[in-house]
Order: sequence, then C-alpha cells, then structure tokens
Amino acid sequence: MILTNEEKKQYDRHLILDEIGVEGQLKLKQAKVLVVGAGGLGCPVLQYLTAAGVGTLGIIDDDVVAQSNLQRQILYTLDDVGLSKAETAAKRLSRLNPFIAFNVYNEKLTRENAILLFKAYDIIVDGSDNFSTRYLTNDAAVLAKKPLVYGAIFKFEGQVSVFNYQESATYRCLYPNPPKPEDAPNCSQIGVLGVLPGIIGSLQANEVIKIICGIGMVLSNKLLLYNVLTMQQLLVSFEKELKNTVVALAADYDFFCGVEVQEEISFEAFLKHKEEYRLLDVRETWERVEHHIGGQHIPLPTLSSCIDEIPTDKPLVVYCKTGIRSKQAIAILKEANFARALFNLKGGYPA
Repeated sequence: MILTNEEKKQYDRHLILDEIGVEGQLKLKQAKVLVVGAGGLGCPVLQYLTAAGVGTLGIIDDDVVAQSNLQRQILYTLDDVGLSKAETAAKRLSRLNPFIAFNVYNEKLTRENAILLFKAYDIIVDGSDNFSTRYLTNDAAVLAKKPLVYGAIFKFEGQVSVFNYQESATYRCLYPNPPKPEDAPNCSQIGVLGVLPGIIGSLQANEVIKIICGIGMVLSNKLLLYNVLTMQQLLVSFEKELKNTVVALAADYDFFCGVEVQEEISFEAFLKHKEEYRLLDVRETWERVEHHIGGQHIPLPTLSSCIDEIPTDKPLVVYCKTGIRSKQAIAILKEANFARALFNLKGGYPA
C-alpha cells in the first residue's frame, strides 16, 4: 500500500511530523474504526478521523437529525433535519476527504449485531448517550477483543478513557454498576454546553490516532476528567478488576440499567387511531405555547399531584419532545396505579 500524490497533498502536515510521517499515515490509511453514535461526540470524532485519513470509518446510528441537535452536532444543517444521521454524516464527510471508505449502518446497536460488527474493525469509539449502549459497547468490545475509546459529557463536564487496550481495564472496572435512571439525565433533560462535545470528541479522536500510529501515552487504566467552566483537568488512575470480567453479553441491557420497557406507539399509528386514545403532554409550558398536537397538558414536575385530573375512559398516550420525559411520566403513572393502558409516543412529538 502506498500514498498517492493527492493523498500526500492531503496529509502534508502529518507527513512532515517525525512521529507520524509516511509510515504513520499508511497505518492510518489501513486502519478500520467504528464510531457508535453520530451525535454530539460522534460528530467531532468522525470529522477529525476523516481529516486524519483513517482509511475505513464505520458509522452506526439509527437516529435522525433534529433542530435541537444543531447547537452542538456541527456536521449537520437545517436542511438535514429529519434525515438519517449516519447517512448524512457519511455524505458530508466524503466531501472533506474523498480517500476514505465509509460504512453506514442506519440501525441501532444491539446484542444481536454488536460482536459481529465489532470484529470487522480495529478500534471502537463510544459516542453513545445512554448507559444501556455504553455497557453493551464495552461488553461487545471485550468479547471481540477490540480497544474501546470512551467519552461522556454532562452539562459542563466531560470524561475520556481507553478501555480494553492490550488487555487493560474496561468500563465495568470503572463503573461496575449503572446509576439509577433518575440519577442519570441526558442532554435533552438538563442541557449541555455546545462546545463540550467538540472538546471531548476531539480528545477521543486523538486517542484513536495515538493507538493507530503507536505514539504518545494512551489513556488506558486512566480517566481524564475535564471541566470547561474552570478549565481544570484531573487524571485518575484505576485498575483492572478481574471480578468484572465479561464472559457473555447481558440478556437485556435496558433491564440491567434499570430502564423500564414501556409500550410505544408511533406518531403515524396514533394519528390513524387518535379517537381511540387520550393524549397527555408533559412538556414545559413554553414548549406547549410554541407547538403541540393537542391533548391535556400537565408538565412533568407537577404530574404527581395532578394524576386525579387525567380522564381514564380511554388508553393514554403520553408525549414530550424526545420520548424521555414521557417515559418518566409513565413510570409515575404506573406507580400511582393509573387505571388505563399507557403508551409512550415513540421518539416524541415530531415538531
């Protein structure tokens, strides 16, 4: 394998680095990296690995672009709203670097496809935003014997590590048990500073390049904590715990992470049979003012005290912006022994 003249022009600033040079660039060209998630973290990871010349990039994500993504997921534009993230990302990135092969998986990562998919790549990058996927990604990476570059963000803080690198510690060594769902809100519930995923995702891309080229000190058995408000960084060491060795994928990662599986109904299916249901909007008042699809309005924070106000003559469809607060609302209603069947509007209200 050689670099063409056009590739030499593309990667000139790498080639003149003694630590990378032609040999390192050829390693990048031969490498295959799979990025799980093309959202806040996945966007900068994909952009910098594409620019760096990683020869084959896999992108797995079953989500579509929403306008609220644009504040931090800078691969996308308003014209992309409603389109597949994985497909849109690959299309845009191919314009940045035509020498890269993109494998697009417009599907959800599951226990059925994870190990086989991971075996086709050299390195896995975790750009997911929920604990079920993080534990699945870790376990599949361990069983497929692949290093996993991890990143996570929370409001103004982020963390980065590399798991299972040369049999180093794994995600389960650091976090043996997931937090309770109510203790682990995501960006749609608490917000996130737009530049934070750009910083953390860039650090993840940096670890990938270091692993491929064999340069620097890889963040294995170490966790980097970063605060964008104070600019403080903390590097924490941790050890491999044999008691947390992964021998098989869990039967149900949502169950392991305490995520209650609930009945869902698509927006299309609801519209076809809307006379058969009651509708409950649990978003905030300002969201309701901007747009709604009708139904009773009770913001989630006040739901517990207003359950008696909800009619029980028909099954109830609960909705919010993304489908997350409505899941919490259903859990509250079930706890109160609500008298009728409950359905979550899948994916939230498609405003």
